[in-house]
Order: sequence, then C-alpha cells, then structure tokens
Amino acid sequence: MDYDFLNNSGISPEKIKFLMQFAAQNKSGNAKEMSNMILGAMNNAKKEGIQFTPNETDMVIEILKQNMSPEEQRKADQLLHLMRNMRN
Repeated sequence: MDYDFLNNSGISPEKIKFLMQFAAQNKSGNAKEMSNMILGAMNNAKKEGIQFTPNETDMVIEILKQNMSPEEQRKADQLLHLMRNMRN
C-alpha cells in the first residue's frame, strides 16, 4: 500500500515514522489483533512523547482496516466504538 499521502497530511515527520513502523507490523487483517496492536502502539508512542489527535488515530485505523475482510472491518468498527465509549 502507498502511504505517500501521509506526507501531505499535516502530520509531523516523527509521527509519520512511528505510523509507518506500526503499519508494517500489522499484516494480519484481524480486528482483535489490530485493537491489541493499537493499544500497544499508543502506549509506546506515549513513552516516546508522541500523542495522536483523534483524527490522526482514525486515519491510522482506516489504513489498517484496508487489509481486512468486510466481516473483520465490521468487528473492528464495533471494537473501536466500544473503546471510544469507555474513554468518554
């Protein structure tokens, strides 16, 4: 997949580097694995002093969902909805 659009997204270079490394790790196309990876990645980002806006997080999730079947995408959307409700 071509991620060149990230360079024009307004996201800082350090975040883009982090996102590229993260995206390279998630090839499974499995919603449950994706949610675990997102939580781990966000914890790692926090340790490195990197914080993502909700829009940036949504962009990452949409990128990751592209490798999923329609059923797994639906599961991912449900998991993300639950996660967002837990934060609020």
